[in-house]
Amino acid sequence: MDFFGILATPLGWILTWLYDMVGNYAIALIILTVIVKLCLYPFYKKQILSTAGMSEMGPKLQAIQRQYADDKEMMNQKMTELYKEEGVNPMAGCLPMIIQMIVIMGLFTLLRYPLKYVPSESMYFAVHESFLWINDLAQPDPWILPILAGIATFASFYMSQQNGAMPGQAPNSSNAMMNVMKYGFPIMIVWLAKTYAAGLATYWFLSQFIQIFYNIRFNQIRRKMKEEAEAKKRGKKHAKAVART
Repeated sequence: MDFFGILATPLGWILTWLYDMVGNYAIALIILTVIVKLCLYPFYKKQILSTAGMSEMGPKLQAIQRQYADDKEMMNQKMTELYKEEGVNPMAGCLPMIIQMIVIMGLFTLLRYPLKYVPSESMYFAVHESFLWINDLAQPDPWILPILAGIATFASFYMSQQNGAMPGQAPNSSNAMMNVMKYGFPIMIVWLAKTYAAGLATYWFLSQFIQIFYNIRFNQIRRKMKEEAEAKKRGKKHAKAVART
């Protein structure tokens, strides 16, 4: 069993238990998706806060990089001191991202090979149930669900970029890459949803639909952090002006 299969197994138990409770594979899958997204919310939030904190430090980090461009050791020392002074851990956003990806890949593995990771024989037939316009959740849906998944992915990605830049953050090459991903990734999702089981596409659509509401909340947090950062700058300017008089 591969690494993601190890995680797919307990997720398979949960999916089977939910199916035994509700008696409908699609509904059980929807409930499982909601549970996973709710469990991941604290990690999403921590990652957003960490990224925003790093963005706010951008101008100071760039100043250090320019000042010590010829002395890498001193540059690293000054950057470490700045991280400590600001109370920011540059690696803090990595762990939440890793946890998210492991869980998502485990769920992806389960839904790609459901019969391999579910412990109940009843699930062997359940994965072939119909749902709404979908005749067989184990077979790909040709157009409607893939298009919905692509639209939800684009909307989620677009909203994640709104209000994402902190004050003083300069444009960089990563912005161009993000724009490419904003359009390219949804297209890839449409293709994948047309290729794999409709159950997997259902999970992805619902996951991204929930993510849209997460991003609304995260954008509110970002705006609040922007306002606090701007108020802090105004306070420093006022203090300097008072000190000069």
